[in-house]
Amino acid sequence: MPPVRPVQPSFADLFTPKLVTVLREGYGSRDLRTDAIAGLTVAIVALPLSMAIAIASGATPDKGLITAIIGGLIISALGGSRFQIGGPAGAFIPLVASTIAIHGHDGLVIATFMAGLMLIAVGLLRLGNYIKYIPYPVTVGFTSGIAVIIFVAQVRDLLGLGLAGREPPEVLHKLPVLWAALPTVNGFAIGVTLVSLGLILGLRRFRPAWPGFLIAVVAGSVAAALAHWPVETIGSRFGALPSGIAWHGLPGLSLGRIRELLVPAIAIALLGGIESLLSAVVADGMTGRRHRSNCELVAQGIANMASALFGGLPVTGTIARTATNVRAGARGPVAGVLHAVFLFIVLAFAGALMAYVPLATLAAVLAVVAWNMAEKREFWSLMRASRGDAVVLLAAFLLTVFVDLTAGIGVGIVLGALLFMHRMAEAIQVETEMPVVDEDVADSSHRHPAFDPAIASDKDILVYRLSGAFFFGAAGTVGAVFDRLGRMPRIFVLDMAGVPFLDTTGAYTLETFAHKLERAGTTMIIAGANPSVAKALGHFGLREPRILMTETVETAMVAADARLALGEA
Repeated sequence: MPPVRPVQPSFADLFTPKLVTVLREGYGSRDLRTDAIAGLTVAIVALPLSMAIAIASGATPDKGLITAIIGGLIISALGGSRFQIGGPAGAFIPLVASTIAIHGHDGLVIATFMAGLMLIAVGLLRLGNYIKYIPYPVTVGFTSGIAVIIFVAQVRDLLGLGLAGREPPEVLHKLPVLWAALPTVNGFAIGVTLVSLGLILGLRRFRPAWPGFLIAVVAGSVAAALAHWPVETIGSRFGALPSGIAWHGLPGLSLGRIRELLVPAIAIALLGGIESLLSAVVADGMTGRRHRSNCELVAQGIANMASALFGGLPVTGTIARTATNVRAGARGPVAGVLHAVFLFIVLAFAGALMAYVPLATLAAVLAVVAWNMAEKREFWSLMRASRGDAVVLLAAFLLTVFVDLTAGIGVGIVLGALLFMHRMAEAIQVETEMPVVDEDVADSSHRHPAFDPAIASDKDILVYRLSGAFFFGAAGTVGAVFDRLGRMPRIFVLDMAGVPFLDTTGAYTLETFAHKLERAGTTMIIAGANPSVAKALGHFGLREPRILMTETVETAMVAADARLALGEA
């Protein structure tokens, strides 16, 4: 009976937004009320976070709100996850800050638009599943590195330091500047910081259901305004926020500009894809649902393009806000759409009030975000796991902190791949066994004679067994074993039942050895090769009638005995 092949999903199956799926299943007024409550809850969390992330990224706070509104709307309406909340993310802070510092805000807009196009292409090419192959030490390394960068970036506002101009985005250049500015510490700013941190951490401990971030922002704003504390606020540094969203477009677009911004665009697309799919996986784990990764990437791409056209920041799925959405009882993507609507209402009717928010309070919010983002337990566990994992982790972490995110991810992935190949190459085993003479059994016995290669009998037949993935990293090891063969037997049996994968280098190694056996007059039998391995062998001519192919090593031994008896080998 031929094997049953799984039905391949259609384009509609892969790219239908979850919003459409939820509405098809039936959506009533009770669902709408539940999603409205969840959307309002998420908006309360997203409001201070979006502004804080924008300020830390070197942009104005309204850019964060614009990003949350557009990202939240499009990702929830078109995405492949029921519960994903889109918007600006803390993970983007160092990347956005460096892009703005080098290329200006207009450069960030173009890079974000290009990243959106890349994400759409990755989704349509159905490459979303491959993002999950990024090694875990790399993910922990660059996430912890980003947390360090975010915290260092908040030191200025946490302490109220008086810096002339914009501080450099690189950590190595930032630290001396902050150290030199320590004499300008503002005691009132430190007071606001401590009050804000106390409220956030205290509410998290004793009233975890309350919106700690928003309460801290409101309390800090009211206290600073009523007491007339001399601390920097959103209004004193950035002026009044606009009361709407204005079209920005793509400024100064040219081929040279596109080439110049290609690397930042790739970094934004890569980080956005990783972050959004990680967030979708977290939501799946909390709800038991399954997201459509490629549909999600297409939605992320469209959201980034739209955010860029309105002058916003890069958009991605946000893990903390998505988890908040799930805990608030969201039924589907309508909650994310409503969260964007609530944020737009705040921007339109209460944007002027945002001018009173102390920057020290927003810095305290991001300091807590950085602490939560740093995967401390996972970091130390990986440091103790193995030397290879520790090297990959530290490379991704240190390069992210002291060079940039692109270097951290790129070098980490390369080192992780090399470590994987080294481990796989070491895992392959080449066992040299001789054929057997099975013990005598009664004629009435129904026991099938088993092939036990531990017992030697016939020097005319030599049996080798390969176990493990046979790829280019293991080809040298296997080839060296074959090269050490002394006198060639009349029949050589290669048991490949334990080989799950064979690449072209491994197949070429076997073809070279087969040619050597042919010159010596030795017959080669390959046993137990699975269909994919047999196909790879066939591409290099290792198929019948040149060699014999059998399903098991037992049938190979029967064929070998028959050939010896007939004098054909």
